[in-house]
Amino acid sequence: MTNRRQFISKLTAPFLAMPVLSELAFPSCASPYEGPVLKVALMGLGGYATRVAEAMQASKKARITGLISGTPEKLKSWQQKYNVSTKNCYNYENFDAIKNNPEIDAVYILTPNALHHPQALRVAAAGKHVICEKPMALNARQGKEMVEACKKAGKQLLVGYRMHFEANTVDIIQQRINGNFGKILFFQGLSGFRIGNPSQWRLNKELAGGGAMMDIGIYSVNGARYMVGEDPIWVTAQETKTNPTLFKEGVDETIQFQMGFPGGAVASCLSTYNMNNLDRFFLNGEKGFAELYPASGYGPIKGRTHQGELNHPHVAHQTTQMEEMAAILLENKKPLVPVDGLEGWKDLVIIDAIYKAAASGQKEPIRY
Repeated sequence: MTNRRQFISKLTAPFLAMPVLSELAFPSCASPYEGPVLKVALMGLGGYATRVAEAMQASKKARITGLISGTPEKLKSWQQKYNVSTKNCYNYENFDAIKNNPEIDAVYILTPNALHHPQALRVAAAGKHVICEKPMALNARQGKEMVEACKKAGKQLLVGYRMHFEANTVDIIQQRINGNFGKILFFQGLSGFRIGNPSQWRLNKELAGGGAMMDIGIYSVNGARYMVGEDPIWVTAQETKTNPTLFKEGVDETIQFQMGFPGGAVASCLSTYNMNNLDRFFLNGEKGFAELYPASGYGPIKGRTHQGELNHPHVAHQTTQMEEMAAILLENKKPLVPVDGLEGWKDLVIIDAIYKAAASGQKEPIRY
């Protein structure tokens, strides 16, 4: 693993309409799809890429047509498994050649966090749309550069916010927009788990850019925004570290943070790599409440409001995400909650402010 990470790092340096969900949940009832298909190359063939690739097999609007990896053995096995042509397989040195490949429309970047920025710049320069896993980059400065690079290239930048398309989540967002909860007063976001393998890249500051906040805490940051319906304007934060051997300098173990919103709502959130059973969103308004528990796991997501349980059928999040992203890129569809580069950049602005507040002990303004 260490050699592979060094290899990758070295080479990369230089609704959401319900009919869609129904068809995905019951594919046998759906009529054959004859519309445009997004041709996607997956970059970084690790664990999450495996989940994405498997989910894409149920997608009608998006198809795997290319592969990018620094491991030849993976390229070979994935090529066979997903029926990808040899001429559409690349490594981290030569993937700029996708510029001349009409069988690739977009590249989904699934590599460690530190690689997102340089790889996205190269994909944009090659004239392809960029789909990037979250966090989009290590900080807001890098995120802004990615947005500008894609804009200059005339290509779109999307971020892998799969929860923006999840049916129970979307239901609550729509109810909030419709005023079912009244004036929003409070949000609570709990995001955490006890991390395992101590040698994984997520505990490497250079590759991850931080610790729990960059990996799991971003769900509460982003969730606060789409649940409240506003972008926060201030933050306070407190960091707790009980195991400095595992969580070295610059790798956060646990951060509690509080945010304030323009409309007067406040949020209380927790991000951790050292506690399990934390995956809950709670939204409180003058007229009612909404809860998601679990709120951001791979599913099924469970939701309820003051009016009762939500019972939307579970569909693999990555399947729905890729269907919707294909519609965004090919049909100019406008999602209920954005998944574009600006959305990803805003989360990075907030995370930068959270780290600053944790270090200063002060209430820090959030400037977009």
